[in-house]
Amino acid sequence: MITAEQQTQLRTWFSDRLPVDVYESLVSVTVDREEITVVGTAPANESVAAFRERTREQRVEVAREAEELYRRRVAWGVRSGGETTVFTHLAVPVMTRLRQSERQVLDTLVAGGVARSRADALAWCVRLVDRNTDAWLTELRDSLDKVRQVRSQGPDLDADTDSNIKKSGSE
Repeated sequence: MITAEQQTQLRTWFSDRLPVDVYESLVSVTVDREEITVVGTAPANESVAAFRERTREQRVEVAREAEELYRRRVAWGVRSGGETTVFTHLAVPVMTRLRQSERQVLDTLVAGGVARSRADALAWCVRLVDRNTDAWLTELRDSLDKVRQVRSQGPDLDADTDSNIKKSGSE
């Protein structure tokens, strides 16, 4: 996770690099450990397919620079008519250890046709939690930002260790 300040800097970086004719407006820039997803609004008279084709070279150029700088892949998306479409985004395997009762939940979702596999069922569960606990997750993320800020203002433990070694060595 990144701080709110880093999130703002990242959004600004993309805003500054994207040519003005790519998006009507920048909707979001989202980042995790592996990927940065940039979503903007397409012109009202342009289809998603036409937008994707028209802006491909510009997006690829910006993505190459971002991937080198931030060491993450870049996925692009467009909002058009209330729908958001994301292009070529990552599906990252996640290590997890589930107990039998938890696996049974996933298997029930697969058997019920909600998901094609346990992986799809787990993704479905994560989306459901995200949708239903958005306010709580936002508060948790804000709290993590505050923890990082407090940690950064704390004592430099390495400096204290060095001075203690010097003091004890001189006695």
